[in-house]
Parts: sequence; structure tokens; C-alpha cells
Amino acid sequence: MLMLANRAHDALNWTRKLDFLAPLAIRLYLVPIFWMAGSNKIDFETLAPYDSVVQWFGNPDWGLGLPFPTLMAYLAGYAELLGAVALLFGFALRWMAIPMMVTMVVAAVTVHWQYGWPAIADPKAPAIFLTDRIADSADKLAAAKSLLQAHGNYGWLKSSGNFVILNNGIEFAATYFVMLLSLFFTGAGRFFSLDYWIYQVFRR
Repeated sequence: MLMLANRAHDALNWTRKLDFLAPLAIRLYLVPIFWMAGSNKIDFETLAPYDSVVQWFGNPDWGLGLPFPTLMAYLAGYAELLGAVALLFGFALRWMAIPMMVTMVVAAVTVHWQYGWPAIADPKAPAIFLTDRIADSADKLAAAKSLLQAHGNYGWLKSSGNFVILNNGIEFAATYFVMLLSLFFTGAGRFFSLDYWIYQVFRR
């Protein structure tokens, strides 16, 4: 029995020859996410943050209330844009993962923390994730659907997907942080990254 278990484990270890696929998949998954986030902050014509972004970063009443909002907008926008490029090409990825993880922590704490964990309000979520805000979402969603069915072209409105209520919790920011943390420790992976080939040339 032990011999069979060892052989099964050896067979499973064979898949490690393909271990470059995991970091590659994570990188390609994150590229559009960070590129879109950065391009929503940085104006490509002026290479500066949009005024609306700076105002949102700095305003304590309806924004984040961060100090030095212009600087923070620059740092966040370029961390995301340059991070997307680093993810795509697998270049200096372990270094670039650091500012990207910082942006995820800042986003989680300043934007999403007050809403709990779930990104989408789901009243059927485990009790540990339920808040009054989420519990009340079912009635509000049902009321919204009823209004749209009665007074709107509901079939057309729903043709792009089901209606949901955005809870805006830390779920997505935490997920991206964990994925970046994995890349920080493993690197960009073999074969399909510039980091791998640079290492082959200059470190051996």
C-alpha cells in the first residue's frame, strides 16, 4: 500500500514540470485588472492623474480623505499601470508586486473595509459575512426588479447579465493581494517571463 502511495505521489510530482503555468495564469488574469484600474486614474494625454481622481483621493466628505492626494493619485495610478506591464512581460515582477500589494491594502482599508468582506451583496452568504446592509439587499433588489419589469424593457436590460447589488467589500482587493503575494514569492515563472531569461543570462 505504501509503495502504491509513493508511486502515486511520484506521478503527481511529474506535474511540477508544468509549474510555470500557475504564475503565468495569475499574471495574465491580473493584467487587465490593473491596467484598467490605472488607466481610470491616469490621463494618457497629460500623463497626470485626472482631476476627479485627485479630488476623490483628497476630499474627506465624499472621498477617501487621503493626505497629499495628487502624490497618492500618481503613486496609485502608475503602480497599477507599470504593474500591469510587469505582469504581462514578467519583468521585475517581484519588485513591482510590492507597490501593487500596497495599493491593494490601501484600497481595502480606505474604500472597502467599512462594507465587510463580500464584493456582491448575497443574503445567502454564511452568517459570518452577513451585515444589515447585505441582509436588506434582497428586498431592495426584488423591488428594483419589480419596477424595471413594470416600467422598463426588462429583457433588454437583463441581456448583459443578472442584476445584483454591489456591496463593495474587501473581497476583490484581498483576492488580488493574495495573488500578488504568491507572485512575490514564486516570481514570474519559467520560460514565459523576461525575469527567467535575464536570470539565465546574468546570474549563471
